[in-house]
Amino acid sequence: MPKSPHKLAGFFLGLIFSCSVIAAEQVTLNPNHPDRYVVVKGDTLWDISERFLNEPWRWPDVWQVNPQITNPHLIFPGDTIVLSFVNGKPQLSVADNSMQVEQAPGDDQAKGSLVKLSPDIRTTKISQAIPAIPIDAIQQFLTRPYVVDKAQLDRAPYIVDFADEHIAAGPGNKAYVRAVRGGNKTKFNVVRPGKPYRDADTGEILGYEALYIASSELQRTGDPATVIITTSELEVLKGDRLVPTTRDKPLDTFFPKPPKRAVHGSIIAVLNGVTQIGQYNIVVIDRGRADGLESGSVLAVDRRGEVVRDTVSTNPRDQVKLPNERAGTLMVFRTFPRVSFGLIMRATNAMHVNDRVRNP
Repeated sequence: MPKSPHKLAGFFLGLIFSCSVIAAEQVTLNPNHPDRYVVVKGDTLWDISERFLNEPWRWPDVWQVNPQITNPHLIFPGDTIVLSFVNGKPQLSVADNSMQVEQAPGDDQAKGSLVKLSPDIRTTKISQAIPAIPIDAIQQFLTRPYVVDKAQLDRAPYIVDFADEHIAAGPGNKAYVRAVRGGNKTKFNVVRPGKPYRDADTGEILGYEALYIASSELQRTGDPATVIITTSELEVLKGDRLVPTTRDKPLDTFFPKPPKRAVHGSIIAVLNGVTQIGQYNIVVIDRGRADGLESGSVLAVDRRGEVVRDTVSTNPRDQVKLPNERAGTLMVFRTFPRVSFGLIMRATNAMHVNDRVRNP
C-alpha cells in the first residue's frame, strides 16, 4: 500500500534531533496536557509543543519517529498529534489518518458489521505546513544588517548629497555617494548608525546598531558614485551609510536546541520601540557566535533581582540583593559575532532590559 503524503509529513524536529536527546533530564508534561490535538491553521510547532510539555523546545526528546518514513519534516492543519506512553515514558506522534472507513448506505455500524478500510491520498502543498515559530514576527530582521562593527561603519560609503536640490530622498530619488569605485555589488542597503550595543556587565562595545533606512541600486561608480533609492522606510539623509545587500537566503526553519556550552548574558535592547518585554517581542542579547550561540539556541530569561535596603537593620547602608526569578524563554534566530537577536517565546512575567539570559 503506498504511503500517503501526510504519513510522510511528520514533525520536522524529530529527525534532526533524534540523535540529540538529553537523556539525563526527564521531560515533564504540561499538567493540563490533552491526549491528542488536531492541528489547525495558525498553529506553530512551538504552540503545539506547549500544549503537551512544560518545556516546548524538548519536543524532539519525546517525538516518535517511524524509521520507515523517509521525510518526517512537516505537519499540516488537520493532522492529529497523539500522546502515548512507552515503558512509562511519554511519546508524541502523528496519528495515521490515511485510512477512511467505507460503509454501505444505511449501515448503522452495528457491532460486528464489516467495514472496509481504504487509503486516502492527501495532496497538500509544503507551503501550507505549519512553521516552527511565528516567522512573520521576525521576517524583517532575517536579512538586513542591523549590527555592524566600527571598522565596517568607517569603511562604508556614505551619502553626501541628492540630485535636484533635495534635502532628503525617497523612492525614485538620486543620491550621490562617497565613494564606490568598483566591484560587483550593485544593490545596497542604506543604514543609519545608531547606538552602540554594550556588554551589560563590562560596558564593552560589542557592535553598533545599523538602522535600516532604504534600499538602493548603483547607477554609476566613482567618487562620488550615484545610486537610485528603490524602496524606503524612512527618509534618506546625508551621512547615511551604504552596506552591500547580501544574497544569503534567510532561514525560514528553526530547530530549537540548548546552547552547546554554558551561556550567561543579558538582554541589552529591545527592538520595535517597546519598553516592557512580552511574548513575541524581539530582544538583543550581549552574547553571539563567539559565545557558541546559533540560530535555534534556546535560553531561559531571568528577571534580574533588585537591590533593596534592609529597613530592619540598624545599619542604614545595609542592602540585600534579591534573587533572580524565571520570567520566560527566548529562542535565538539570528547571530552576529558578539550579539544575537532573540524572539521571546514564553513570558511568565514582565521582562526588561538588563534581565539575565542563561541555559534553560
